[in-house]
Amino acid sequence: MQMTDRGLLALVRHEGIVPGPYRDVKQVWTFGIGHTAAAGLPDPATMPRGMPTDLDPGIREAFRAFRSDLSRYEAAVLRAVKVPLEPHEFDALVSFHYNTGGIAKAALTRHLNAGDRAAAATAFMGWLKPAAIRPRREAERDLFATGRYPTGTIPVWSVDSSGKVDFSRPIRRLTEGEALALLRPAPTPPVPEPEPGTPTGWLVRLTAFFSTLTRRA
Repeated sequence: MQMTDRGLLALVRHEGIVPGPYRDVKQVWTFGIGHTAAAGLPDPATMPRGMPTDLDPGIREAFRAFRSDLSRYEAAVLRAVKVPLEPHEFDALVSFHYNTGGIAKAALTRHLNAGDRAAAATAFMGWLKPAAIRPRREAERDLFATGRYPTGTIPVWSVDSSGKVDFSRPIRRLTEGEALALLRPAPTPPVPEPEPGTPTGWLVRLTAFFSTLTRRA
């Protein structure tokens, strides 16, 4: 089971995107959407400091690291939860675990495995440190209980060469469509067809001809 596109966007909306290495509240070098060296490459401490020259590829790289990291959190939720989940419930639980790392020990997981979804939803609010996290917990609780996904744009924050993020104003706000386009792998440029009169062109057509004969045989 994997997060839905709407679940991915909800999680990224909570986290925000920093397309350069920065120091988190614990002074750990971090990149993109909460990626640290503990999750694997790239190591944010060794990445070029400051903002990328071209913003879109920088955001794509942040999303690439995020998707790689996310698979571990999805797997952890599936290990901890022993009952079937609706997609929106799974999305809420992965978002919770991505932020807290607490899915295996959380009371909400015990309530859920016991079949008490109402108590599980209430237990989301047992994780409120720091206090500023309350809106996110409320959104995750509501998503789990009702399937109501948060809406709005996704902020992209700038970072300076010392690793300090400027949270005063996003440098860009991604719509859901823009975020999904950047979340998916960049399209591969098409290989141009060889000119019919070139040796390569003749070889391609000859290969195709013999391939057709082989299939008919």
